[in-house]
Amino acid sequence: MFTATLLGVFKYDEIPDEYIKFVELKAALEKKNKIKKNEKIAIVNIAGTKCYHVLFLESYNNIDEIKEELKEIGAKLNHISSNILEGHL
Repeated sequence: MFTATLLGVFKYDEIPDEYIKFVELKAALEKKNKIKKNEKIAIVNIAGTKCYHVLFLESYNNIDEIKEELKEIGAKLNHISSNILEGHL
């Protein structure tokens, strides 16, 4: 299992250019037609890869839902990242 590490929590209008395509892809996959400018979005890196996973934080009720989503792709959120994300939910 890969380790997922939080790179940051951003508002949509503050997403760094290097991650914006990942955000747009995740929005399309979730059929999310409109992303609010101030919506909180977390970006996690899957260790050992150049893969980023996008989390639209408004979509989750608790940290366990995020952990389950990451488990489905073979990743586990590290402890520090889990604590930080839990504070944003």
